[in-house]
Amino acid sequence: MGSRSTNTVNGFCTTVTLSLFLTLIAGILMTQISYADSAREIDVSVNIALERFNEDVKGADEFVKIAKGLLVLPNVIKAGFVIGGEYGEGALRVNGETVDYYNIAAASFGFQIGAEKKDIIIAFMTEASLNQFRTGSGWEAGVDGNIALVDIGGGKRIDTTTVKDPIVAFVFDVKGLMADISLKGSKFTKLNK
Repeated sequence: MGSRSTNTVNGFCTTVTLSLFLTLIAGILMTQISYADSAREIDVSVNIALERFNEDVKGADEFVKIAKGLLVLPNVIKAGFVIGGEYGEGALRVNGETVDYYNIAAASFGFQIGAEKKDIIIAFMTEASLNQFRTGSGWEAGVDGNIALVDIGGGKRIDTTTVKDPIVAFVFDVKGLMADISLKGSKFTKLNK
């Protein structure tokens, strides 16, 4: 077999492999979307995520107490192979009570492979930032508002006196706060639950 035939076969195999993997990724994300949780299921997952946040992140309770609102998105799934996607559902809590339900959706391009599950907590530290988020029909991070990511590590304590941004996000998994994460381009849409 000549090198031209080998290149054609290799190219075909690469294309088929890529197509199968993208189909798998789409299946994972669509399964998450198609089995959308009920309001009760979301609230239970939100409670668990907040408990884990308070246990694992020193000083988290201070943010929970002084935030004007918390958007808690537990079990957000991100999967990708060159092209990636992210989806999750959660609740917006004001004064400890769920007031609305939202989803997060994002697409990404670039070198990426695999899947991960994480929790995202977005703290609205001012009434203005919370109201701007709630009054929009859809809200995109980096366009409708900037989100400051807190990614301290090594057992350090987060401190409300040093974080002065109007919108602060915490992204964490079972190992703790995650670094090098971006929410820019993520879209948040209100759900009817």
